[in-house]
Amino acid sequence: MIKICGLSTQETMQAALDAGADMVGLVFFPKSPRHVPLSAACKLADMARGKAEIVALTVNMDLDGLSRINELVNPDWFQFHGAETPEACAAAKVMFQKKIMKAVPVSERADLEQAQFYAIVADRILFDAKPPKDSDLPGGNGVSFDWTLLKDLDLAKPFMLSGGLDASNVAEAIEKSGATAVDVSSGVEREKGVKDCDLIRAFVAAARGATVAGE
Repeated sequence: MIKICGLSTQETMQAALDAGADMVGLVFFPKSPRHVPLSAACKLADMARGKAEIVALTVNMDLDGLSRINELVNPDWFQFHGAETPEACAAAKVMFQKKIMKAVPVSERADLEQAQFYAIVADRILFDAKPPKDSDLPGGNGVSFDWTLLKDLDLAKPFMLSGGLDASNVAEAIEKSGATAVDVSSGVEREKGVKDCDLIRAFVAAARGATVAGE
């Protein structure tokens, strides 16, 4: 499963859909260079509806904000990429009747432990690299972590691998981690926040051609 996150133009959304992305992510976080206003997000979501699963990425957003996104954009998933608690994830899941993906930042094996708490309520866990200390963005920083930490991970829910992936390393990341789902944002950009159609196509092709260890 392949997710292209941080799409913000109709051209790049179409490129992701044409390439065969399974999920497309829209970012609702004003600090991010990939942030999209609700009016633009509605049009992008309409392009993707029925062709790929629509993921609304938020960071520590209150229920009122989530409600507006749910009403206007009608995503298939909410992706929580901040310090949201398992209880907050569960509340949103019940209130909006949408699938929940929770990002868990990783730099060492001990970081995987918190995923067990979120796996109780989330439908999927997204493992992303911990952001650099000088970054005010929780994701999309183009950094990776030791992919082998995820090998043979015993988790009650499926997981997705993110962080520093691009067309040149996604096959290796899949092989080393055992991931069957990957997420990319900065790795398909020609500059921060600006997606590149050719890079999107190359990433999807590379991910599709990868082999998960043991298969």
